[in-house]
Amino acid sequence: MLSEALRLIRVFHDMKQQELADRLGLSKSYVSELESGKKAPSLDVIQKYSDAFGLPPSSIMFFAENLENPSKVDRTKTAIAGKVLQFLQFIEAKTADGKA
Repeated sequence: MLSEALRLIRVFHDMKQQELADRLGLSKSYVSELESGKKAPSLDVIQKYSDAFGLPPSSIMFFAENLENPSKVDRTKTAIAGKVLQFLQFIEAKTADGKA
């Protein structure tokens, strides 16, 4: 779920794919392929995200891992993560509706 983690990080920072592509020095189509899971990001690309958003690469990977394999032991953390995801997706939808 690294692709979803990268997308949610961008959405959380209220950026369009083109803005992010420009910031990372990548093409918009490549960013789109990363976020849809059609392409896997290299470590270099993860480092670019890290630099752009001020997040350690390990945090990006940890976030992605938790999206993919939520802990069965800590149901509270999983529930909160789910609510955060729903909230970010809600923001993304509202932003898209307002700018369409």
